[in-house]
Amino acid sequence: MIVNEILKELGFTRYRLSVLTGLSCSTVSNICSGKTKIERCSAETVYKIARALGVSMEMLIRCGIRSSEKERMYESGLPDYLQQDLDAYKDGLKNGSAVLDCLWGELYGSIHIAEINEGSITPEHADYLRRKYLWGGTGV
Repeated sequence: MIVNEILKELGFTRYRLSVLTGLSCSTVSNICSGKTKIERCSAETVYKIARALGVSMEMLIRCGIRSSEKERMYESGLPDYLQQDLDAYKDGLKNGSAVLDCLWGELYGSIHIAEINEGSITPEHADYLRRKYLWGGTGV
């Protein structure tokens, strides 16, 4: 989410970006949260954001694509037990499982084991999974 990083550097809020670009707050929020990928936005939207942030359109698109590739990489090729727990947690979120807290705990433990005990994922990889799925992200 390159836009978030630039906003933070500039000390801008999402609301300020919305005002500067003329885009709706929900559009800016969806882009900043990753719900809408910057590389899938119209050229006009990318132009408005790039101009407001003082960066090139190409830089936003390039960084957005890299971020998407990293996300795909970080959510595949996991140890079997971690992949199963991640899939179960995603399904639990999607279906409103009554045992979501248990699924959360299983995923938390699996990430920890894969990172600390086995070293099969890097600390950066573990942090990505924790941020996206356990610490307030929706994960889906």
